[in-house]
Amino acid sequence: MKKLTQEEQVIEALRKQGGYATLRCLNEVMDFSSWKTLTPEASVRRIVQLSDSIFRIQPGLWALEEARDRVLKKFKIINGDKQSEELFNHSYYQGLLIEIGHFRNSKTYIPPQDQHHLFLEKELGDMTDLKILPQFTYDYLLRKARTIDVIWFNERTMPTHFYEVEHTTDIKNSLTKFYELQDFFSSFYIVAGKYRENAFKDKFNASIFTSIKNRVQFITYDKVAALHSNLSQQKNILW
Repeated sequence: MKKLTQEEQVIEALRKQGGYATLRCLNEVMDFSSWKTLTPEASVRRIVQLSDSIFRIQPGLWALEEARDRVLKKFKIINGDKQSEELFNHSYYQGLLIEIGHFRNSKTYIPPQDQHHLFLEKELGDMTDLKILPQFTYDYLLRKARTIDVIWFNERTMPTHFYEVEHTTDIKNSLTKFYELQDFFSSFYIVAGKYRENAFKDKFNASIFTSIKNRVQFITYDKVAALHSNLSQQKNILW
């Protein structure tokens, strides 16, 4: 029996996963016992980036060219349809943030209106620990927090991290929510494509946000995906 090349092994693993997988999933299901390298995960990352048989759906999410139409149909992504792409992207990055939060032993929450949206084939609501926002403060502030895209809570059910995924919506709205929640010992994050960083800086430089100047970070989609792909290395990551 012919021995499969490393690229062929990755392609076969993608087939077994239904034609697509996150990079983290690939690293978990691959058998690296025959790979003569100390960094097989890096080899997988190189293969998916260079192989003509594999294409990228989003950072950290790869699929087989032979399954392109079927996979995009499954995720309801229509080429050139910005609305379908935005809906998929928003749920995808919420799902990554939920899984990263779990790795860090945080309880996770997303808004009620997003709980039936899909992260790949799983409902986001089935992935989170908290279906209802904990009553950690006054009603007025709870109304603000209830719409945050992803919140991580500590073991005392107090919020530690607030994330807003901003694909096309007005970043100022998210910054205003963070401003209202600034009295909590929490960190705030705008998650978006690199191309939106200048828009973030323009909005964030408004004088009204001076009090949270050192509390809000901009994180690119690529960085979130990279962290999700290498959860074991997160102990060295500050955020």
